Amino acid sequence: MSVKEIELKIFERFSDKWALVTAGNAEHYNTMTIAWGSLGTLWGRPVATVYVSPDRYTHRVLEDNDYFTVSFFTDEYQEDLMLLGRKSGRDLDKVAETSLTPEALERGMAFKEAEMTLVCKKLYSHQFEKEALPKELAEGIYSRLTPHTMFIGEVTDVIE
Repeated sequence: MSVKEIELKIFERFSDKWALVTAGNAEHYNTMTIAWGSLGTLWGRPVATVYVSPDRYTHRVLEDNDYFTVSFFTDEYQEDLMLLGRKSGRDLDKVAETSLTPEALERGMAFKEAEMTLVCKKLYSHQFEKEALPKELAEGIYSRLTPHTMFIGEVTDVIE
């Protein structure tokens, strides 16, 4: 595999394979499937950025915690990720309906089946402003959704 192919696979991690963003601790946590995210360097630190709608229960849990995790999985867990993206943890234990095993970390939660988990210390969050978005987004996707919040976290640990 060429360097170019490896670089492009990074973009597929979110859009094609999805990931789970999880916040909280063993006593109270929530997770949801995300297809929007990015990895990079900001303020001289390695960061992961995730985008979550304020309409989602996970948004509140992300706001209430200093750390979050981003977990990536192999294709065999695609059905579980689909379920975790469709159902809300507000009213039920949706993880119990999957084949995933929650795992408490020193700072946050992960899943034993994850191929890779990034532990992130929340550095910054900001809700997109509809009036500042390109017109086609404001009138398209955000005509029916509340604009997402961007959560930027410094990657403090990588679990493989």
